[in-house]
Amino acid sequence: MTRRLASVDALRGCTVAAMLLVNDPGDWGHVYAPLEHSAWHGCTPTDLVFPFFLFVVGLSTALGIEARAAQGGDRAALTRAALLRALRIVALGLAINLLAWLIMPGAHLRAPGVLQRIGLCFAATALFAIHTRPRTQWGAIIAILLGYWGLLALGGSLEPWVNLVSRSDSAIFGKLVYQTDPLSGRGHDPEGLLATLPSLATCLLGLCAGRWLRADRLKALLIAAIGALALGALWSLALPFNKNLWTPSFVLWCAGLATLAMLLLHWLIDRRGWPALGRRFGVNAIAAYAGSELMQILLPGLGWQEPLYQHLFAGWIAPLAGAQLASLAFAAAFVFLWWLIVFVMDSRRWHIKL
Repeated sequence: MTRRLASVDALRGCTVAAMLLVNDPGDWGHVYAPLEHSAWHGCTPTDLVFPFFLFVVGLSTALGIEARAAQGGDRAALTRAALLRALRIVALGLAINLLAWLIMPGAHLRAPGVLQRIGLCFAATALFAIHTRPRTQWGAIIAILLGYWGLLALGGSLEPWVNLVSRSDSAIFGKLVYQTDPLSGRGHDPEGLLATLPSLATCLLGLCAGRWLRADRLKALLIAAIGALALGALWSLALPFNKNLWTPSFVLWCAGLATLAMLLLHWLIDRRGWPALGRRFGVNAIAAYAGSELMQILLPGLGWQEPLYQHLFAGWIAPLAGAQLASLAFAAAFVFLWWLIVFVMDSRRWHIKL
């Protein structure tokens, strides 16, 4: 039997709730600074959200797929199931991008995306979990981080549009990226292909952390978390934190924080019996994220977003407390709406797994 921990569902769910909060403000022009991504170099709380989710993907893989493989499960069947699930996640991401292009005013067609990166990282992490030993996984993490650092250095400047990641996005996807520089014509995508490589390292660190959690090596996890934070901070002096480029220093910094969050929730929920806040989102994570994305396509696409925001939030909150609070109130209401949806789904045991 594989071990399912309520704390892992809670961490995944809190991360998904944070995704919805930062992705769905009422007004993108009035967002509190901690709820925005860094303009380029740096690391805000919002920059932590996606790395935390990928870390939990690796963590869940260790507690599920790797545990089943270690117990003698059919490795070929586990591989097929994992790759098919990854393919469905990527296909869903592409479908959402296509729908946004067809429905949203002024939208352009984009190839990369959050779900696409999750699917690719999950596929590779599952293969590592099923077919390799821990030593190989640690070697892969080190090779990815050092190799990617070398690629960035050989690529020259780390500045927007001219860095190797942006140049590779332009070469691979052309105009099918998140944004294009009108002056140079170069594109960039925060979920582009080359930067998916260090994102895989984030997943693999979650895989290794999950194995230690499964073995109850909590002291080792705490030491590793502190070490990752220290090494990431030192590395950032030479290679800054950068979520767009997913720099190796950013990988270690985020993995250290994610490990501390995992340990805290494990101690409070699994050991002390605290309520698993966020679990409802956690057991329907992909459904909540994909459903919220579809809603945020349909609302503006049907012309409903602005009237809803103005009449229910901005029209009375902004004059009293400012436009930023009105924008945050919309985002919080959006998260609450989706909490009600996943609450009903969980109550009826509707757990959608791709």
